[in-house]
Amino acid sequence: MKTSSNLDMAWNVFKYCTVLRALGSVMILVVLGIIGVSYYAVVVAKYGPALFLGGLDSITALFVLFLFHSLLVMLVWSYFSVVITDPGGVPPNWIPNLDEESGGAGQWAGSDNDGVDLGANQSAMLIEPKHQGVRFCQKCNQFKPPRCHHCSVCRRCILKMDHHCVWVVNCVGAFNYKYFLLFLFYTFLETTLVTVSLLPIFIALFTDDEIPESPGNLAASFITFVLNLAFALSILGFLIMHISLVAGNTTTIEAFEKKTSPKWRYDLGWKINFEQVFGKNKKYWLIPAYSKDDLEWLPSFQCVEYPTRPDSDDL
Repeated sequence: MKTSSNLDMAWNVFKYCTVLRALGSVMILVVLGIIGVSYYAVVVAKYGPALFLGGLDSITALFVLFLFHSLLVMLVWSYFSVVITDPGGVPPNWIPNLDEESGGAGQWAGSDNDGVDLGANQSAMLIEPKHQGVRFCQKCNQFKPPRCHHCSVCRRCILKMDHHCVWVVNCVGAFNYKYFLLFLFYTFLETTLVTVSLLPIFIALFTDDEIPESPGNLAASFITFVLNLAFALSILGFLIMHISLVAGNTTTIEAFEKKTSPKWRYDLGWKINFEQVFGKNKKYWLIPAYSKDDLEWLPSFQCVEYPTRPDSDDL
């Protein structure tokens, strides 16, 4: 019975990963559909025509439309940066540094390495106690650098993996984590703007006020208001969570792994932790890109090396 239960669980996990892979471009179409409905309700139905009313109405419409399109550009830019950017894979034939490996990255996954071609130094790591922290991925048949985890959906190990996000059809890892955070940030601002700008219409629907709108525009405005309000509230929670993760220099996966440890070995203070994600160049903080100097300095783009605090607990 126990074996059957384990097989059923493994099969369910496989089906779950298969479904996530199958969603693929469908989720991108869903995102674009929500953007399209919002664009119609805000620009075409309400504030576009208001530009020609004159007076305060025109000024308000101009301000809303400028802010809406500015945030939309940043949202779409950030979104597709997450989608098309490789989150980071383990370099081919990567081998842990025997002199620097402290054992804090995780525990050895086991000694069953059939089919893996190990050299003399690599074989020694499997049996020497001082290399207990060296990790090996049985699925990828390769060593796992610190802060690296295997993604069952992408079917490979991802550097500094945070999670696999179905909305961006990609893993969120070392190379695209900043873009993901900016996507959350601009999505929250955009959905909040849409919600506030359509609030008068939503209130008027439940009062006796006469609304000079067609039934189609009213329906689009109502649906857009509800969708954007729901997204704004949910994304706010994600933003707060990820801000706390960045402040502690950790990921969603690591937050569960280190929950019993008082000192996280990669926590170097909120300022350095922030710079390790967004870079040191302030001009690039709010755009999904890095300066040349940041690309050369950031630990994430060095693939496998992350500075640690000397007083940290080994995890």
